[in-house]
Amino acid sequence: MRTMNRWEQPFRGASTLQEQINRVFGDVVGRTGEESNLTPWAPAVDIYETENELVVKADLPDVNPQDLDIRVENNILTIRGERKFEAKVHDDNYLRIERSYGSFSRSFSLANSVNSDAIKADYHDGVLTLSIPKTEEAKPKQIKVNVGTPAVAAAATHAIAAAAGSQSASQQQQRTLAAAPGAR
Repeated sequence: MRTMNRWEQPFRGASTLQEQINRVFGDVVGRTGEESNLTPWAPAVDIYETENELVVKADLPDVNPQDLDIRVENNILTIRGERKFEAKVHDDNYLRIERSYGSFSRSFSLANSVNSDAIKADYHDGVLTLSIPKTEEAKPKQIKVNVGTPAVAAAATHAIAAAAGSQSASQQQQRTLAAAPGAR
């Protein structure tokens, strides 16, 4: 009797040639599309959304905030700047240089639901934070749910009650004036 053994892929544990090349030359080789801006380095960026705004955080240590150029053109947010190599230490004294230096540029598409005219930029501890408010139309709106009555009927009942309340208040005021001594 023969037994069947499960066939495993022969190269299951081996990494791909691309992964090995990326490890040797760094992740610059592996960048594609939007990430590859043909710049020596690109700062890491986190983008998240809250109820009222879009927030962009970029790691920019040792970048002078005065050297940053942040602009929006045709709904494209662009952050440009430069991290300069410190000339305080002579090149021969370095044992290892791993940080990237030079100019950078990062660009991101913005949705039409943000107000690009009201962007706020803060720089603290090497992190640039951009707060991009949403337009009023894009903010979430809460809708009240009517239980047991159709929404149209509830609105009509509300309107009738409001009208009756104002009419009742008016009648009460007339009765008070009529009952006052010397009102005639």
